[in-house]
Amino acid sequence: QVQLVESGGGLAQPGGSLRLSCAASGFTFSNYAMSWVRQAPGKGLEWVSGIYSDGSDTFYADSVKGRFTMFRDNAKNTVVLQMNSLKPEDTALYYCAKASRADGLYEYDHWGQGTQVTVSS
Repeated sequence: QVQLVESGGGLAQPGGSLRLSCAASGFTFSNYAMSWVRQAPGKGLEWVSGIYSDGSDTFYADSVKGRFTMFRDNAKNTVVLQMNSLKPEDTALYYCAKASRADGLYEYDHWGQGTQVTVSS
């Protein structure tokens, strides 16, 4: 079955960096777009970034553009979110999400369990 396992969350200081990884299994990873979605305490889901199945295009929410970088390794069935210049407002539970097609950024059919990111001094 499809499994998405996030790792790499933790506590960072403002201005610091964290690197999230998502290990995928149970499907043909290179056929599907992937996204990162987050949920801050007491708030709804916020799409953060997405990448097409072949890695040809990557997209970011305005709130993270220029600070976060998403990439994928289809040989290792892994997607990564490099987060730099972290802000307290980046504090959230971060989910890896599998899209339902190669170029779908907002239509998901599977989610990971999430990894907590806390940005605080």
